[in-house]
Amino acid sequence: MKGKVQTVCGLVEPSSLGRTLTHEHLYMDFGDIFLPAKPEDKPLEASDFTLANLGWIRQNPYSNKKNLQLNSTEVMAAVMREMEQFKKYGGGTIVENTSFGIKRNVNFMHDISMKHGVNIVAGAGYYLMVTQKKETLGLSVEDMANTITHELTTGCKDAPHIKCGFIGEIGCSFPLNEFERKSIQASGETQESLGCPVMIHPGRHPSAPEEIFRIYTESGGDVKKMVMGHLDRTFNDVEALSEFASLGTFCEYDLFGIETSHYQLETSTDMPSDAQRIQRIKHLVDNGFEDKILIAHDIHTVHRLEAYGGHGFCHILKNIVPKMLHRGISNEVVDKILISNPSDWLSFSK
Repeated sequence: MKGKVQTVCGLVEPSSLGRTLTHEHLYMDFGDIFLPAKPEDKPLEASDFTLANLGWIRQNPYSNKKNLQLNSTEVMAAVMREMEQFKKYGGGTIVENTSFGIKRNVNFMHDISMKHGVNIVAGAGYYLMVTQKKETLGLSVEDMANTITHELTTGCKDAPHIKCGFIGEIGCSFPLNEFERKSIQASGETQESLGCPVMIHPGRHPSAPEEIFRIYTESGGDVKKMVMGHLDRTFNDVEALSEFASLGTFCEYDLFGIETSHYQLETSTDMPSDAQRIQRIKHLVDNGFEDKILIAHDIHTVHRLEAYGGHGFCHILKNIVPKMLHRGISNEVVDKILISNPSDWLSFSK
């Protein structure tokens, strides 16, 4: 697999990926993250999507149960339509980050890829401890590494004819619990063995990425194949951002399209706007880190799909790229962020 990218339809050359979104979900069940609504809003927990309640859902996305089900027949049809549009707007590849614990569907990924010609790369590994079943929580580092290795080299547990192309997203809380620590260790060991790419979901605290980095590298993981995701809601200080970027990992801004400052999962954090995301990316570019930047939307709730009043999977291509150019990020750097950097990360080094 050295020098190749493993998609759900087989190995491809990195040069064939095109514009790539490195952190998305096409199918998942996020119900374990449900947050009860305020007493006065209880009726909205099970409500359908309407113009009257869409504003509330945008402010409280994790308190509407239907919003957390990115896996119904209707939603799958909407995702399929958006992938057709993604291809038309110049999109080439989606990196699908649904890992064990949140009900991925690699067969659906394969169907999308075959129908619309979009490369899709599926993830192996384990999400947050809170999403795991009891039998999974007792796995050893060796058990985890063996399962991840099998899905990358032989085939997925739920689709033996399809292989995963990266480890991730690896779910981490703050502070880390023992299950998640073992998951990071297994990911580092497997990465060292196979030379595969790795995607990290850090805990929601500025010190979380550094601890994860230490455990991963001590386990043998290659820094150059590691992505630290969700930096939008992790580093508010640009100097801390630059300090972390200097460690050599890929730095991912993957919440484009979320324009609500209220962050329901960590209310002490002010979620940045798209304009602020671009400012922070510009800071990284100006400080010499243009080869280490990745971007995406991390669509994981229904309300972010176009059919349900959201920005959709084409938002970066339609709206963010022009804004980046207008803010002084060159075409050459935009192509690095969307084409060269993803292909460098996704290609196996062994």
